[in-house]
Amino acid sequence: MHRREFLGRAGAIGTGAAVAATTFGTGAPARAATTPRSAEHPLRVQIVMFDGVEEQDFAGPYEVFSLAGGLTAGAVRTSYVTADRPRSIVAAFGTTVKVTNGWAPHDADLIVVPGGGFKRRDSPGIWPEIDKGVLPRALAAAARPGLTIASLCTGAILLAAAGLTTGRPCTTHTGAKAELTARGGLVKNARVVDDGDLVTAAGITSGLDLALHLIKREIGSDVAVKAEEVLEYQARGTVWTS
Repeated sequence: MHRREFLGRAGAIGTGAAVAATTFGTGAPARAATTPRSAEHPLRVQIVMFDGVEEQDFAGPYEVFSLAGGLTAGAVRTSYVTADRPRSIVAAFGTTVKVTNGWAPHDADLIVVPGGGFKRRDSPGIWPEIDKGVLPRALAAAARPGLTIASLCTGAILLAAAGLTTGRPCTTHTGAKAELTARGGLVKNARVVDDGDLVTAAGITSGLDLALHLIKREIGSDVAVKAEEVLEYQARGTVWTS
């Protein structure tokens, strides 16, 4: 049996976190204790995919959220989505991923936006997505009460292009912080910045810390600790919160 599957089955954990709604952009928490997460009422996570996306940016959070789903008998449900139609995307280092889900933000409680291609303006990545405008417009339109929008690495620049980080605490990869500031973000030098319905993380591997923090916040500390044990990874850095 696969080691992670074995540990997941051996350490299945109940959940007691809950869902709620608030106005997006207020910085208020996007949840409150009303309905426990379960297989019937899971935390629905959508990770946005596009050509040129950084492999670690999407794979790290996907594994953490998927593992949490296994540890809680289905209280977290994770999928990849594209801003348009279901299709295959080619990531930054050539990995091809078949994405079977199109844009459906009303079926999500959490949307995670990775980055990629920040220094390659003439190659696939965030800049062509910003130039096309489809993904930034979709993200801007997706914002609603009860939805948390998160990013890691230069995915924050996509959120900035959507107007979602203007005047709000946020972070991104060290090499992109000046760009995020220029686009109106209140950049914090933290690995993860939690401003309620907007949660951002720094560069690449910080996607693991982002996902673990959100599992702790939305599902519970026991699940986050167990996920760390299975992954043999401990979350790094202080989470800046509003």
